[in-house]
Amino acid sequence: MRNLMRYVGALAIVAGASIIADVFSRMTGTSRLTSIFLSSVLLAAFYLGTGPGYLAAIGALLTHLYLVDPPYKFSLGSVDEMNALLLFLAASVLTNLLAGRVREERRQSRARAEMNAALLEAARELSATADEGFIRERLAERLERLAGGPAVVREAAATDAEIGEGWRFRALVAGGATFGVAGWRSPKGHALEREAQAALELLTDTGAAAIARARLDAAKAEAEARARTEDLRNALLSSVSHDLRTPLATILGSATTLKRFSDTFDAETRRDLATTIEEEASRLDAFVSNLLQMTRLQAGVSPLNRIAFGAPEAVRTTVERRTRGRPDSCQVRVEPGLPEAMGDPALFEQALGNVVDNALRYASCGGPVEVAVGRRGGRLVVAVNDRGPGVAEGDLERIFERFFRAAGSERMSGTGLGLAISRGLMEGMDGTVTARPRDGGGLSVELVLPAATA
Repeated sequence: MRNLMRYVGALAIVAGASIIADVFSRMTGTSRLTSIFLSSVLLAAFYLGTGPGYLAAIGALLTHLYLVDPPYKFSLGSVDEMNALLLFLAASVLTNLLAGRVREERRQSRARAEMNAALLEAARELSATADEGFIRERLAERLERLAGGPAVVREAAATDAEIGEGWRFRALVAGGATFGVAGWRSPKGHALEREAQAALELLTDTGAAAIARARLDAAKAEAEARARTEDLRNALLSSVSHDLRTPLATILGSATTLKRFSDTFDAETRRDLATTIEEEASRLDAFVSNLLQMTRLQAGVSPLNRIAFGAPEAVRTTVERRTRGRPDSCQVRVEPGLPEAMGDPALFEQALGNVVDNALRYASCGGPVEVAVGRRGGRLVVAVNDRGPGVAEGDLERIFERFFRAAGSERMSGTGLGLAISRGLMEGMDGTVTARPRDGGGLSVELVLPAATA
């Protein structure tokens, strides 16, 4: 239908030129109308193609015979007129050929520009992602759009049935590796031009390069993750080994000394050795408990017994356990008239104990740690304040990450698990734990739990 309209258009152009020529001949009385008809042939060939141009040339010749002397009558006339008509026919054919070639070159140039733009856009899109599945999907869509027919991108070779049905396949090869095959098929009855085939092959190679890069990125990320995991494992094993061996060595040394030389020691010395054993055993128990609790949190099986409990009593019990033998290292202040808190008292004591242990460890030379219990709206707030070295502004959130050690903490023992476990436990009870710098130096860590409803 589209081709038919092109030929109808050619006849319409000739008809228009004939009207113009007739009017011009009547107004001027001239019979030199060849340029008008040649112009119609030129227009038809340039805008409609070579075939419609030939039809326009024939139509223009016949109309020229009809309008030129004798006017309105088909007659060849003299030999000179016949020569003029032959010259007109030759000029029409040459004009048609030149105009058709210009039109075809313009069409090809436009098609090349569109293909280049499509290839550039595809290259940008495929290179902007490291998702191999997305690359394969988008490559198939691009091939289908460019080929004008169905297209596939597979990791396996094509089947014989597909090859027999007019499919054209190209291996996805990049860097000496094969990543599958891409195939396309042109619409039935329409063979793809050589430039279109070249563009499809270039697009396939671009997709193969994108897949190769995606796999390299994935391999690099996996290698980096393994390296980070290995470094973290080594650091954790080193830290755990130190934190386990230190209290065990102290317990073993004190117990051995007490066993061998108890008869020669006075009562106070024996009591000091027993206190050391008790303190180090409690320290070891807290450390093992943290490791077990972190395992439970990661597995999502940490038991939770949510009840109303007295926060001041839980705070005093926790502080007494953590400051046994050094009661002056921590002071507790409780706001009067506080309601009960809602949560698991055992888990809260462990969360608070980790924060208090951390404060005592880093504030040993900066005065006693202050633990304030108060109320803020409908929530209970327990603030642990120290006068230690503090934490940089950018690390206030990171200190709650597993295994993170703030700058300046390298000389202190610990695995970086305590505060991470505290946050996990508090969030499990619908509470929060946050840190902020303390006025005058030091760190303030707040544990917040919802208050029990009356």
